[in-house]
Amino acid sequence: MKKFQRGYPFEKSKLLKNQFLFMILALVAFIFLNGISLNGLAQEKELQISKQEKEEVINRIGEILNNLYVYPEKAKKMSSYIMEKLKNGDYVKIASPQEFGSRLTKDLREISKDLHIRVVFGPEFVERLRREKENRNDPELIKLRIKELRKTNFGFKEVKILPGNIGYLDLIQFAGTEYAGETAVAAMNFLANCDALIIDLRNNGGGSPEMIQLLTSYFFEGKSIHLNSFYWRPGDKRTQTWTLPHVPGKRIPNTDIYVLTSNRTFSAAEEFSYNLKNLKRATLIGEITGGGAHPGGPEIVNDNFTINVPKGRAINPITNTNWEGVGVEPHIKISQGKALATAQIKALEKLADQATDERDKSSYEWHLESLKAELSHVDISPEILRSYVGKYGPRTITFENGALFYQRTDRPKYKMIPISEELFMFKEIDYFRIKFLKENGEVIAVMGLYDTGRTDKNIKDK
Repeated sequence: MKKFQRGYPFEKSKLLKNQFLFMILALVAFIFLNGISLNGLAQEKELQISKQEKEEVINRIGEILNNLYVYPEKAKKMSSYIMEKLKNGDYVKIASPQEFGSRLTKDLREISKDLHIRVVFGPEFVERLRREKENRNDPELIKLRIKELRKTNFGFKEVKILPGNIGYLDLIQFAGTEYAGETAVAAMNFLANCDALIIDLRNNGGGSPEMIQLLTSYFFEGKSIHLNSFYWRPGDKRTQTWTLPHVPGKRIPNTDIYVLTSNRTFSAAEEFSYNLKNLKRATLIGEITGGGAHPGGPEIVNDNFTINVPKGRAINPITNTNWEGVGVEPHIKISQGKALATAQIKALEKLADQATDERDKSSYEWHLESLKAELSHVDISPEILRSYVGKYGPRTITFENGALFYQRTDRPKYKMIPISEELFMFKEIDYFRIKFLKENGEVIAVMGLYDTGRTDKNIKDK
């Protein structure tokens, strides 16, 4: 995807390298910090760390932090803190190398409050990291990199159209555009004709600024927009990211965007949210995010340990600060489990309110009514539900496990969801509803209702 590699105002090679390293580090951290045993790794749980190695690791971590960590004063405090704990014997009883890494992570974060800092025990990862540093174009590493990214479709977990022509993108990682660019372009072009767009970052732990840059470029037109700046302690330099002058396909500058967040939304996912919030380009719905604004990468401590070191900090061009330690606050605070439904309702309400075509307005209100009904759980007594059972020409209504089911001749059977006592909808058929018609308290027919306004009627068989 060379078209995404030109004109970037930051160090592309470093970002691409860090993207892979972040991916591997996250995997290794998850394995070892959670005590998970995998093939080839199980015996490592029985290893013990020596007093000498503990001293070597702590001394080396101190050197790395003092040379690279974004805030020099905090680096000194962190290194002094773990050194003092070593001298006081706080680590004497720790025998497991995994536990030692976890304890160092906890102690370093206690001083820095920086969730990007992580010490990990993983000899195999150290070997891979050394190979990466020696030759980032190592064919085996590239193959492994692509294999891992493909397992999650390069972070694009789900792309679909929700009722009411609302686009939905479940993005669980901001993978580098060198590998994920084609998938990103395909996703954005698929969503280009939606009336509103929901981007779900509730399970996104971060990734590459390149992907932020590419996706965000679809949301603006005209001159390039300054998205973010970074200060890097190594080299004492600053870099910037801007929207791209060209993207493959159609831009959507006028489409309303809703971003879903949770307390697991972290790092690059927070930057994406923070950028769009301050540019007034999206409505954020959900929980306050994790609070990590210091990019960096893993450094080798010794043959067994690595430490992820934040070497830079984000500086938003509008706020002149970032979300480190505080997270990104959404416009609408709500539990992450209710964020998607809330976004759908907000989108449909706004679309219905702005619609100038009565048919469009009716369609949005139709889907809004269905969504609210599904969330409200209308209760109808079993006696009333059973009174609806029967054949209505080609349509059959049955009562099973406390619910009504609808089936048309030779077609699948669908569960009926009540909107009211006499009106029902279907999750699988969002354009169709069934209404029961009564006369003198008796059910005499069903009427099929369609979102186009069309209706049809079938009399109940005797």
